[in-house]
Amino acid sequence: MAIVVVGGHTRNIGKTSVVAGLIQALPERRWTAIKITQFGHGVCSANGEPCDCATADHTVAISEERDRESGTDTSRYLVAGAVRSFWVRTRQGELSDAMGRVRELLAGSENAIVESNSVLRFLQPDVSLSVLDPSISDFKPSAMRYLDRVDALIVPVGAVFAEGWGGVSLRMIEEKRRFTFAAPEYCSVELTRFVAERLGTLVGR
Repeated sequence: MAIVVVGGHTRNIGKTSVVAGLIQALPERRWTAIKITQFGHGVCSANGEPCDCATADHTVAISEERDRESGTDTSRYLVAGAVRSFWVRTRQGELSDAMGRVRELLAGSENAIVESNSVLRFLQPDVSLSVLDPSISDFKPSAMRYLDRVDALIVPVGAVFAEGWGGVSLRMIEEKRRFTFAAPEYCSVELTRFVAERLGTLVGR
């Protein structure tokens, strides 16, 4: 079984589009796709809605997506061709509580692709990717923490990185393999080939 992890430094920069693109480009892998979301205080892990609960029942929630037309990120995975699709929700900083169940999902998969930064604390994937856009200053601590473990970066066409952006070493960024995208196409032929080669299944396109 192969595991691919896709993260990014902030929200709404194309992580889900990269995941969906790889699923569609490499259908022979029969992907199980997993999105991991960590909510802050005052948001329920069970459904992502505001709440004041503090019970153990609301620490972790995992649901399987079955609706291809819901428009959710996990639905997009199914539309792209994922065999199964799951949404894992935990409180911020408490992903460890969910990892036993996440590993069960992985064990039951032919291959898995996970949208998350923090999962790198617990998994050693076959390929790890991160979407970075220097025009957006926000930088998740989780993305910063595990950036050194990323195999390649996915950045907008023409992206220019300056020393000190997000507190990241420019040298670290320059040393990484880099692939570009132009929205709405986030998964290039070159990126697909890179992932396929790393997984030992080079596919011509």
